[in-house]
Amino acid sequence: MADQSRNPGNAVFGLSNSPSTAPAPAPTVYAPPPLAAPSRTPVILTILVVLLVVMAGVNFYLVWTLQKSVQQSTSQTSDQLNVLNHRMDASDDRYAQLRGQFQVTSERLGMTQQELGRARQLAANIEQQQKQAVTQLNQAIAQKASAEQVSQIQADANSKFGGINSDIAGINKKIGDTNDALTGAKGELSGAIAKTHDELVALAHRTDRDYFEFTLTRGSQQKVGNISVRLEKTNVKKNNFTADLFFDDKRTVRKDQAVDSPVLFYMQGASSACELVVNKLNKNTISGYLSTPKGFFPNTPNVLQARPGGGSS
Repeated sequence: MADQSRNPGNAVFGLSNSPSTAPAPAPTVYAPPPLAAPSRTPVILTILVVLLVVMAGVNFYLVWTLQKSVQQSTSQTSDQLNVLNHRMDASDDRYAQLRGQFQVTSERLGMTQQELGRARQLAANIEQQQKQAVTQLNQAIAQKASAEQVSQIQADANSKFGGINSDIAGINKKIGDTNDALTGAKGELSGAIAKTHDELVALAHRTDRDYFEFTLTRGSQQKVGNISVRLEKTNVKKNNFTADLFFDDKRTVRKDQAVDSPVLFYMQGASSACELVVNKLNKNTISGYLSTPKGFFPNTPNVLQARPGGGSS
């Protein structure tokens, strides 16, 4: 068995195995070191950069959208403010015109606050008497008064009602007189329009106001005292015109005003309304006059001072 376990190589070359010799080690095979796993840091950085770019784009879009919205809102607000300013100017002009008309009418009628107070007091007294009469009648019925007492109370009530009717008739008469006076005042105002230079001179002698004549060409502007007037357009077919008035540091548009119709407006410091009248109108020109309280423009020659040989009346 020992002979059979001998290595054939040892038998050929005369070598023998030593019983104490360990078996030969296996040959060493070189293996390269394992490759390290790729790092994930660059990938994360790339993702963060992409996210930052996307967020920057979104922020830029939001800022641009917000800025555009603010600009649109500002533009709309500005347009609304302009519309409100035009409406306020128109309301101021309408108020000035109505105030001037009321003031002129009140001066012609000679009405006072005391008379108005008396009328209000009379109406209050009438209302109080009516309430007292009705209360007395209801009390008599509630207490089951006799027929004679009821008849007496009714007679007293009828007497009081008769007096009230007389007072009402007097009030109605006063109202009628006031309407007649208003109608007369309106006629006087309508008749106080001068259509020629001679009529204007006569009007200046007859009233306690100053009158200033003017002639304007379309697009031109003329100054009278502290008022400037500029003609914008004329309409010969409809016999009206549009002009701009500049006074008290503001511009007032008088659109589609009729010829021989007074345009009333109120200036600061004036004791009564000012009046613009156009009595001649052509395709490109208008002529007329401006009426102001006496002495409101002391350094501006009026129609009496400007005419040859004229002088203040």
